[in-house]
Amino acid sequence: MWRSVCNRASVKKLKSFADKSNFRDTHLFEKPRQLELHPYRHPSYGERGFRRINVLGDSGFTNLGVSFGLLHRSYKGYASSAAAEEIVSTEEEDSDEIREMPRLVNGIGQGKYIALRRRQIKIETEAWENAAKEYQELLVDMCEQKLAPNLPYVKSLFLGWFEPLKNAIASEQDLCREGRNRGAYAPQFDQLPADMMTIITMHKLMGLLMTGGGQGGARVVQAALHIGEAVEHEARIHRFMEKSKRKASLNESPDDDSEAVNNEQQLQKLRKKVTNLVKKKKLQQVRHIVKQQDQLKPWGQDAQVKVGSRLIQLLMETAYIQPPVDQCEDCPPDIRPAFVHTLKTVETPRGSRRYGVIECDPLVRKGLEKSAMHMVIPYMPMLLPPVNWTGYNRGAYLFLPSYIMRTHGAKQQRDVVKKTPKKQLEPVFGALNTLGATKWRVNRKVLGVIDRIWASGGRLADLVDRDDVPLPEEPDTDDEIEIKKWKWKVKTTKKENRERHSQRCDIELKLAVARKMKDEEAFYYPHNLDFRGRAYPMHPYLNHLGSDLCRGVLEFADGRPLGESGLRWLKIHLANVYGGGVDKLSHEGRMMFAEKHLDEIFDSSDRPLEGKRWWLGAEDPFQCLATCMNLSEALRSSSPETAISHIPIHQDGSCNGLQHYAALGRDRLGAAAVNLVEGEKPADVYSGIASRVIEIMKRDAQGDPTTDPNAKHARMLVDQVDRKLVKQTVMTSVYGVTYIGARDQIKRRLKERCSIEDDAELFAAACYAAKTTLTALGEMFESARSIMSWLGDCAKVIAVKNNPVQWTTPLGLPVVQPYRKLGRHLIKTSLQVLTLQRETDKVMVKRQRTAFPPNFVHSLDGSHMMMTAIACKEAGLSFCRSA
Repeated sequence: MWRSVCNRASVKKLKSFADKSNFRDTHLFEKPRQLELHPYRHPSYGERGFRRINVLGDSGFTNLGVSFGLLHRSYKGYASSAAAEEIVSTEEEDSDEIREMPRLVNGIGQGKYIALRRRQIKIETEAWENAAKEYQELLVDMCEQKLAPNLPYVKSLFLGWFEPLKNAIASEQDLCREGRNRGAYAPQFDQLPADMMTIITMHKLMGLLMTGGGQGGARVVQAALHIGEAVEHEARIHRFMEKSKRKASLNESPDDDSEAVNNEQQLQKLRKKVTNLVKKKKLQQVRHIVKQQDQLKPWGQDAQVKVGSRLIQLLMETAYIQPPVDQCEDCPPDIRPAFVHTLKTVETPRGSRRYGVIECDPLVRKGLEKSAMHMVIPYMPMLLPPVNWTGYNRGAYLFLPSYIMRTHGAKQQRDVVKKTPKKQLEPVFGALNTLGATKWRVNRKVLGVIDRIWASGGRLADLVDRDDVPLPEEPDTDDEIEIKKWKWKVKTTKKENRERHSQRCDIELKLAVARKMKDEEAFYYPHNLDFRGRAYPMHPYLNHLGSDLCRGVLEFADGRPLGESGLRWLKIHLANVYGGGVDKLSHEGRMMFAEKHLDEIFDSSDRPLEGKRWWLGAEDPFQCLATCMNLSEALRSSSPETAISHIPIHQDGSCNGLQHYAALGRDRLGAAAVNLVEGEKPADVYSGIASRVIEIMKRDAQGDPTTDPNAKHARMLVDQVDRKLVKQTVMTSVYGVTYIGARDQIKRRLKERCSIEDDAELFAAACYAAKTTLTALGEMFESARSIMSWLGDCAKVIAVKNNPVQWTTPLGLPVVQPYRKLGRHLIKTSLQVLTLQRETDKVMVKRQRTAFPPNFVHSLDGSHMMMTAIACKEAGLSFCRSA
């Protein structure tokens, strides 16, 4: 394994080394470590463009991209001398190792691989440093030219906040050093330079606001913990580096005894090691070394939230928004705080609870939607194949912290995985490595269409409207009923606008990543697992598990000639993504659908926005557009079978959860409904449930609507029921959806159709439809319900003994359900009293019981998917999970 120390030596040494090694595209490497970072793979199989879709996805990991990146590389000066010494001592060995590299590394030419690796290292290690450096340079520019630079709105805000916040933090630190600040945070507050604390505070808080669900705010406890933890990690490294530097400068007397000299030599060696690890973002190793040398105890969550809270408070006191450009010159300037601290109340079964929130001004929130391109996103797709997984924290990215499982602080699950023998986990490692080795690229034609739609305001192809819904005007009346209706409409409109804001932020993040990656020949998605063993890309925004926008804009980097069968599958794929019932025809029927609409396909490809816009009628419009473009190119070529295709072809599962229950219970009836047995055309479980729901509603509709509410709602809904109305409820039923969850799902579908305008009527109709759908499910899948009940009973027997439910998946992955009772710990900070939640030794019996059936099926589904990935690799197929 190669580890770079590139960019740390003088130009002169780089040139001399290039001459020695006879390499044009020179790169410097340290001594290799055995199988730790990147073993070389020689893919001997072709990638043929097939992938599998699981019907149910899990999107609970949207904050990963802003939860790391804690080290702002401020130690470049310290590292230079150590790097030079390393290069001098290892030049000959390194040049030998470079000569021994295979001509192809992971299917990439040697020189190209080295260049990509150099770029990947910069992406992973220099993002934060470059952001901080940019602010400093902009400030210098402003002072020299006496002009404000022409910057995007949010970036200009960042620049305006930087200097005042840095000065406020520095003043606070002076008080701490003089002993005049007796705040609970004082002992930790001056352990890091003010400019570093400023960068951490701004980026962490804005990152939380960017991914905060559209509320325009972040919980105080979450924000304070994020910021405090980041400051502590930086402070420990900074203190260690400063301490070793001071000791080195004092150790120049010739009278020092040999023991002292030896100690200093050891210290300097350690300092060099830490410098290199900091540059490479090896956080875990740095913390381990620093803790051994640092006599101070870890801060703990109490100190972290106190420091974080004070930094947030200083940001609120110094950060203001600039007045709008169109403000009248005669008016006083509209300068107001960018952030405010408020308390919100939430109703729980045990009563109401209050929690603190940091909210940003509406102008800042509006700017967030357009600022994704200026945000630091540490976990980008990789430019070269990910590091093969070989352990709990060994694999994926070169230098960014990478863990094979997302445990979210569940200590028992983390410990169990760490203790599992490596040999037992080899199938899991192999599957994740296979998923990560798939090469992707951006479909620039589709991205161009998306950019045009987005620039013109959205609203097409399921893209959210870029404008908010206007608030309804207050009625000029004293009628309490009318005023009550108006207030309800205002509340509903504000909720709709918050949702739109969240969707706009999400689209901006996806498009920002797509634009950054569009010129790359290929990139890769490292994968890891949730605690149940389901695999997900570590990059959270633009990936193949995402929305139709993501899947439409991504394609395989390695194209393949279609061949006769490939052309046939491309037509079938077009019908699949068009949907609307066409995807449930036989293969021949789907091919005929494509051939019948060739004029529309050509028109969609040639004039996607100016023509008939046929592709916009598809259920997955951007995937449909991408397929239209590829199919048009193939059919217009002199030999369609030899045309190159990059389109991933879906192989869709039919409600995977029900498939697993049918297999577990050897249920032939259920198996036929979810295509576990062969048939002439695909069975459609959702249409089957919809038909049964219609039968029940027709029976109920025969009652008297004046006395029977069910009869009234049945008559209202009987013509509204179709597969789309019940699909989400059927899909999630085997994963533990409750009546309330089913009601909300159906309510959303009914609201989309605008057929019931009165909110009270809509709610009542959704309640009835949810009950009816769950009844139909129970009738059609009695075997699955029985297995779910039995699994729940087993979990209860285990949990009442205060044991978490644990099992091992077919691939050897140990799973421990993390549901434990949480204790409350109150901490007084400068902002408010915060409540921290901590795991206790007692398990949550009810949660262990209700969560076990869906979690167990999720783990089987994840194992099945990974086994399929391994089998596809052995068969020479490129594979990815896509739902």
